[in-house]
Amino acid sequence: MKLKRVTLAAALLAVALGAKAQDGGTLSLSLEEAQQYAVEHNAAMLNANLEVKKAEYSRWKTLSTMLPQVKAGFDYQNMCGYTMNIGGGRGMSSMIPDSITIGTMTLPISIPGSNTEGTESGGIAMNPSGTFSITASVAVTGAQIVGTMLQNIAMKMTDISRQQTEQETRANVKNVYVSILVMEQTVGLLDSSLANLQRLAATSQASVDVGAAEQVDADKLQVQVAQLRSSINSTRRSLQALRNTMLLQLGADVSKSLELTTELDDILSLDNATHLLGRGFDIEKNYSYQLLEQNEKLAKRNVAMAYMDLTPTLSAYYQYSAKTYFGKDEGFNMTPPNMVGANVSLPLFTSGTRTVNIKSAKIDLQEAANNKRQAEDGLRVQYNQLCYDLATALETYDIQSRNLEVTQRVFANITEKYNYGRASSLEVTTASTDIITAQSNYIQAVMNVVAAQISLENLLNIE
Repeated sequence: MKLKRVTLAAALLAVALGAKAQDGGTLSLSLEEAQQYAVEHNAAMLNANLEVKKAEYSRWKTLSTMLPQVKAGFDYQNMCGYTMNIGGGRGMSSMIPDSITIGTMTLPISIPGSNTEGTESGGIAMNPSGTFSITASVAVTGAQIVGTMLQNIAMKMTDISRQQTEQETRANVKNVYVSILVMEQTVGLLDSSLANLQRLAATSQASVDVGAAEQVDADKLQVQVAQLRSSINSTRRSLQALRNTMLLQLGADVSKSLELTTELDDILSLDNATHLLGRGFDIEKNYSYQLLEQNEKLAKRNVAMAYMDLTPTLSAYYQYSAKTYFGKDEGFNMTPPNMVGANVSLPLFTSGTRTVNIKSAKIDLQEAANNKRQAEDGLRVQYNQLCYDLATALETYDIQSRNLEVTQRVFANITEKYNYGRASSLEVTTASTDIITAQSNYIQAVMNVVAAQISLENLLNIE
């Protein structure tokens, strides 16, 4: 009764999952289409593209500090009726002549807002005023120039990282894609073995029923059938888990179902795998090495940046100002409408800080060079090892392919003998176990070839 309930619950769950997948639609993809879909929708790829944009914006942010900066402003002042008094006899008239002679012309001088009649002192009314100004300035330092170069390198490194992420995304999709195809092939092989065992179990039970065989022989085959069916169910569940993993890798809706249109034989190209072993290793194409090269360039620029603390800072500005008085008297206007200026500043003494920074930057450069040299040796060793792994995987695949063919013939032979009573149920069980093991070893050999090929292609940067 309990078994029936479990079976019913599993059936209902399968129906529910099937309905959900149907509602979500079906993605029918070849390997290339799946890889391109992941490049466009995978979360890691989307973030990598955003990082490239951030690096570009950061570069322009640094570059903009070297460009002219223009700002406008308006300043309003109100002295609340205050009058600036100047004492001494006639006030302002005692300090300033009444007229000035230029050539043959005599011009009178008057002070707006001053009081020169009937008072002992003069005054200047501080009327409300407003000043509108526009200022354009630019400042250039050696650090800004080198900083722009640093941002260029940083942007290049970000782009290389994006390409590396794309490579990894494509490789992961291919790995899962092949795993699904292999798992489907595994299910097919196990189903074929199960059908053969079920026929043998039925034949054995018929022989028992007519008294030509013992019940224990039939029971052994029934147990073998149950074990194989359990293995198939487990494999199917693993296959569904792989499909879910593929949807995550693609960045697709997890409610969708997958249909893979590329055949395993089209992906498992032994000729291409063998050809990889004959290719040389151009380390300049490797993304990890490219990042190390850019990191060394970055360290060199940092040394230059440290030296830039010794260079002068050049700055210049232009200002236009228009001052307006809001009272009836104009008053003094000492604000020039146009003004330009320039400045050169040179650091002289910072208690040895710049010297320490330069030495520290040189040490960082040496460390970057050492890391690059060590990584270069490591990549060459890795190339040799991946070639060994691929060669071993190809040899194992060839052996397991022939072994699977042999075990299939052996199983067919034992089955034929068992039907005529010339083989025991133990021999059938052993042959069945051998073919299942051979199938498992063959599938593993296929996966090893694909994994070794993908690893070598990534190292060589081959799509």
